[in-house]
Amino acid sequence: MATPLIDGFLFAWKKNQDYAPSLVADLTEEQMILQPAVDPTAPANHPAWVLSHLNVYIPIIGSIIKGEAFDDPKPHRFGMLSQPTSDPSTYQSKEELIAEFTNGHLAIAELLGNEDDRVFEKTVALPRWQEVMPTAAIALPYLMFNHENGHLGQVSAWRRIQGLPSV
Repeated sequence: MATPLIDGFLFAWKKNQDYAPSLVADLTEEQMILQPAVDPTAPANHPAWVLSHLNVYIPIIGSIIKGEAFDDPKPHRFGMLSQPTSDPSTYQSKEELIAEFTNGHLAIAELLGNEDDRVFEKTVALPRWQEVMPTAAIALPYLMFNHENGHLGQVSAWRRIQGLPSV
């Protein structure tokens, strides 16, 4: 049922699904929470926080595709108000974070792959987002690509700061 537009979404979504695990494949659990140049007012977004944060939004993307209401992610413990910490007990293991990310991507791909372009007409149910992202046509590209790619880019830059090779 997918259309050329949805095929394009799925292509880019799969690229992120493959890219994120490669960004952390060679990292130890200790490296996952390493914060270079820690500034207490602006701690660095390390890989464990980035994956935890992105995993908050994957079910929201599913809710938008389904046209369902969802909880505001802003106050979530890994939402936009959260601060990365170097406490390992705050985060799932690298393996768990990647599994959740990958499984979430697979679920969204299946869900979106069964839609047609009318999916983009669905209203975003979160009142706070209504002014800036009133429909799936606006929210999905932002959440699936702009938001996710920005954070994956943080991990890529983080790797270079650590003296690790690019991926």
